[in-house]
Amino acid sequence: MRILKIQTLRGPNYWSIRRHKLIVMRLDLENLADTPSNEIPGFYEGLVEALPSLEGHYCSPGCRGGFLMRVREGTMMGHIAEHVALELQELAGMRAGFGRTRETATPGIYQVVFEYLNEEAGRYAARAAVRLCQSIVDRGRYPKAELEQDLQDIKDYWRDASLGPSTESIVNEAKSRGIPWMPLGSRYLIQLGYGVQQKRIQATMTANTGILGVELACDKEATKRVLESCGVPVPKGTVINLFDDLEDAVDYVGGYPIVIKPLDGNHGRGITIDIRSWEEAEAAYDAARAVSRSVIIEKYYLGRDHRVLVVDGKVVAVAERVPAHVVGDGRLTISELVEETNKDPNRGDGHDNVLTRIILDRNSYSLMERQGFTLDTVLNKNEICYLRATANLSTGGIAVDRTDEIHPQNAWLAQRIVKIIGLDIAGIDIVTTDISRPLRETDAVVVEVNAAPGFRMHVAPSQGIPRNVAAAVMDMLFPADKTTRVPVLSVTGTNGKTTTTRLLAHIFKQTNKVIGYTTTDGTYIGEYLVEAGDNTGPQSAQLILQDPTVEVAVLETARGGILRSGLAFEAANVGVVLNVAADHLGLGDIDTIDQLSHLKSVVAESVYPDGYTVLNADDNRVAAMAERTKANIAYFTMNPASELVRGHIEKGGVAAIYEDGFLSILKGDWTHRIEKVDNIPLTMGGRAPFMIANALAASLAAFVQNVSIEEIRAGLNTFRASVNQTPGRMNLFNLGKHHALIDYAHNPASYEALGQFVQNWTSGQRIGVVGGPGDRRDEDFVMLGKLASEIFDCIIIKEDDDTRGRKRGSAAELITQGIREVNPNCLHETVLDETEAINKGLDLATDDSLVVILPESVSRAIKLIKARGVIEEETPPKFDSVAPKDKEVPSSVLNPL
Repeated sequence: MRILKIQTLRGPNYWSIRRHKLIVMRLDLENLADTPSNEIPGFYEGLVEALPSLEGHYCSPGCRGGFLMRVREGTMMGHIAEHVALELQELAGMRAGFGRTRETATPGIYQVVFEYLNEEAGRYAARAAVRLCQSIVDRGRYPKAELEQDLQDIKDYWRDASLGPSTESIVNEAKSRGIPWMPLGSRYLIQLGYGVQQKRIQATMTANTGILGVELACDKEATKRVLESCGVPVPKGTVINLFDDLEDAVDYVGGYPIVIKPLDGNHGRGITIDIRSWEEAEAAYDAARAVSRSVIIEKYYLGRDHRVLVVDGKVVAVAERVPAHVVGDGRLTISELVEETNKDPNRGDGHDNVLTRIILDRNSYSLMERQGFTLDTVLNKNEICYLRATANLSTGGIAVDRTDEIHPQNAWLAQRIVKIIGLDIAGIDIVTTDISRPLRETDAVVVEVNAAPGFRMHVAPSQGIPRNVAAAVMDMLFPADKTTRVPVLSVTGTNGKTTTTRLLAHIFKQTNKVIGYTTTDGTYIGEYLVEAGDNTGPQSAQLILQDPTVEVAVLETARGGILRSGLAFEAANVGVVLNVAADHLGLGDIDTIDQLSHLKSVVAESVYPDGYTVLNADDNRVAAMAERTKANIAYFTMNPASELVRGHIEKGGVAAIYEDGFLSILKGDWTHRIEKVDNIPLTMGGRAPFMIANALAASLAAFVQNVSIEEIRAGLNTFRASVNQTPGRMNLFNLGKHHALIDYAHNPASYEALGQFVQNWTSGQRIGVVGGPGDRRDEDFVMLGKLASEIFDCIIIKEDDDTRGRKRGSAAELITQGIREVNPNCLHETVLDETEAINKGLDLATDDSLVVILPESVSRAIKLIKARGVIEEETPPKFDSVAPKDKEVPSSVLNPL
């Protein structure tokens, strides 16, 4: 077997709308293409030996053991690899259950699709699954050591990608509220929400966290001085920078016992408490200096360590932190008890898990010695040996929830402290013998104020009630009356995506909001180009959604991005599907128009239930998508007599129609006249039906998003098919005696639609400079030739600079074949170089001619035309006669460009 490609999907996709995280592996079974599992000697036995837990897989039989039943009866290796990849992740602690396996149009090549939790772990599981299956085929077994290494590697990927308990709790709370989130790829920043509505967090610091508060909290001595001046009980102490000052500092705080800690440390690093001798003080000083240049010497206060968490000025949780320790059972030594304790699956390294493994160091040995123990001591039953003096969870401590026990006066003091320091989220460390009594009564002290406090002691305490402290953070960042998203409008279709996206963005600009939009020629924010290129995939969409100035996102959504990665968003407010026609077939295992329709329907289905899916009622495949979405439906049509649309309106639905020469929106009993098409520059004076359809779709999408009729009209009246607003889309140039038109038509449907316009050119010769992308099928090029012969009087056949793997000249030969099959007498000539072909076409132009150029490079074509001395860009063109309005137009020509 051979893996041809592995793709990672991250959003709604061709395989699933609900399951966003999928691995798609294109697998060539090679010599196993015709060999089911029951014909491979010993395969079933070897698979069960390697992964007996596969017994839990149901598969199509729908019962436990169903998958192994299929293996025993005979199933193909792609299907088996899917289940093995899922099980490897399961054994590594990542529950993933969704999978699909389908053979492609190429026999023996399969698409193996399965769920993942971590991208790298999922991709590794794909490779490991194939390796495991191949080993069993070849040797009848998969070595246990290799399986263990696979599982460890998968676990390592999972651990390395972990957000950490605190961040994960906030992200999980966001997900539970339907708030989108995304990592920003720098400094562990996480974005919550979209566009101008977004908030950012870094661990438990938020966009509201003040830098002055963080700086003050990090300076422990300065914090103590500020709190002391405000009447808060704090430990007596001083700061030193030299070892020579240590003895005087001990005397200043009143002698032993003392605490020595670094001035700007965290997570308990370099802290030593309950120091009772000069020797201990020397060692503690060295440990603190290893972390910080300045060292704090404080009086040690007896009591238990408590963390009070304050969010947005309110106490939301309290935990008592108990230092790392072991409890005797009368049998095991302290060393053995530590080993047993660390076997707890809830314990991990650092902050990776709910608890942290206990690591012994010099402080541990010193503390054991003080208690009269050694590593070899066997503790009596229930006897406790403390292994750390500090109670940090990061050094192996545990947490006991005390939220319901804190005295109201202590809660008031903690809330006051946070305001004094100036933090939105803070952890107050209090040493007291009884948190249920006021601090003054127990001689208790506030020892620290922590910015970015850890949440894991509260969300997963060792004892007591878990507290959803992340909910308080989300309530602070996104109050009940605050939205978390900007409107997202997604536009797809075979043809017309770019024009409709640009028009829709232009209409929204009339609302005076900042619009971010993506197109095949670039990513834009407001009036400015952010990034040039064919930016219709998820990466460009995320750029828009991450931008903190964007108030509305209008996203052209192409097939390639959906196939490669899925959508960049969970759902849109409006999803627009313009049409489905043959294009790009044979690429990405999309071989039929029905498969292409299914792919495009991802946009239709990925709309919020209270949003709108805007569908072309004149395209049967698009109209059928209404059955697949849970959103409201809005139709647009060029046929005012459409039974589908009329029935929809009678039921209270909304639609946009072209009737009596007007664009209108109908909703219930109301008809909103938007504008006469003759006044809409994009429609070329009403001569371009496909542009009318584009205008209908854009107007309807804006309307259901509460843009006013006046604003829609203003957008339509000021949007032109010009080089500036729609480069490469119906750009018409007046060259004096003749005209030139540039358009990016590149498939049969767009050729047909363009033909409707060209045939309205009532005088002069019609010259076409035609071609198509090299990755199309042979039959597609033949069809382009047939259509071109019906549209143009004279044809120049050229090829793109990038032939996309096709032999130079072969595409032109196929187009020529199509021309000759339909009109052998049609004048045509092959000029492969695009620049030469364009110049040839322009040279052939006679008075009143129209030269139509379908270029690979729009910018190059525009430059060549302008070099001829353009008098002006024209829109609409001047026609001698007016075509009849409301003429029923065949659906094949309604596919917008």
